[in-house]
Amino acid sequence: MATTTPLTPSDQRRKPPPLPADALWWALCAAAALGLAGCSSLGPHRVWGTAAGAGYLAAALLASRGRSPRTAGAVAVTGAVLLPLLWLLAVDRAQLEVRVVARSAGLLLAEGTPYLQRPVVPEDFNPYLPGMAVFGLPEAVAGPGGPLTDPRLWMGAAFLGAFALALPAGSRSAPLRWIAACPLVALPLAVGGVDLPVAGLMCLGLALAGQGRAGAAGLALGAAAALKWTAWPAIPVALALLAAASRSAGRPADRGEGRRPADRAAARCGLVALLTAAALVLPAALREPGAFRAHVVDFPLGLTDAVSSAASPLPGHLLATHVPGGRTLALLLLGVSALLIALSLLLRPPATTAEAAARLSLGLLLAIVFMPASRFGYLVHPLVLAVWAALRETPGRTLFLRVRKQVSR
Repeated sequence: MATTTPLTPSDQRRKPPPLPADALWWALCAAAALGLAGCSSLGPHRVWGTAAGAGYLAAALLASRGRSPRTAGAVAVTGAVLLPLLWLLAVDRAQLEVRVVARSAGLLLAEGTPYLQRPVVPEDFNPYLPGMAVFGLPEAVAGPGGPLTDPRLWMGAAFLGAFALALPAGSRSAPLRWIAACPLVALPLAVGGVDLPVAGLMCLGLALAGQGRAGAAGLALGAAAALKWTAWPAIPVALALLAAASRSAGRPADRGEGRRPADRAAARCGLVALLTAAALVLPAALREPGAFRAHVVDFPLGLTDAVSSAASPLPGHLLATHVPGGRTLALLLLGVSALLIALSLLLRPPATTAEAAARLSLGLLLAIVFMPASRFGYLVHPLVLAVWAALRETPGRTLFLRVRKQVSR
């Protein structure tokens, strides 16, 4: 007879490493926030740094006095997210990305494309894919100044919702509180950041792929891929995870069709992801192909006269700026990194969601390091994926079942 026994992958056996939440961690966060407040030339960043620094110091004090991590974390979230967000909303201040998203939504409704036809200065460019304009639609429809129209509210809600759904049921509050309080996440939650919903949807897509839900994973990853180019590497990682996980579950080949269930699941996920992304991207891209290329291809690669403000001193930017032929070298290093990650997926595909998230985190980290135009804020992608990979070590429900045949005597 045939019986089913739970397959216990390695990411369900090990206890996850605890997230730092002691007084030293909050003190380090306070130092980072206050350092940003003192060094940044951006008003919203200075506001965030001052409020967040006070919140982190209060959390460190509570932790040093033996208060629970939940209490200290709640105080940190209040100081690092809620207070600066409410203040910046009240005075109508935000990071440039928020205004770009709001403008792109207005252009999409008025002209059918979220891109200006003749961008001149860096502020004219919209380097995001057309799906990002969705977060600006409430403001474009209802007008600015409403309590729930600011794009950063919708981007933050999309991130927190997707990240929560990607976590094991019953163990969501503590990880959500910690990730929201982490400076690299708290800053864009308060001042506005387009990378957060992309990171959240990537985690959700990998979680669904790890559960064998290929179609749902494709929808989540396709939606992420319609927001920014940075989400596209998540699709091949999810396909490799689906194929490897299904095969490790011991499913036999489908002799009738000549194709294994693993291959069908991966193909279904990839097809749904590509169709979802195409449905959200192609209408605007085909309406004005020249503008689309200028905004989302040439400008991020530094191929336009206007110079991107994404100029953190990472290796790719330093090469492009200070080394003759450095831009070509940086792009070459970027391509080699992508090739190596692709080969690793073929030769040693990830067997668990934790491995898949770690592989994607490494790939995105290398891409951020070698891009000619990059900024430290992009590190939120590998950070969120790495934290989520650690959290996936928590024992949860069975992901796959192994079917074993036993002979009755």
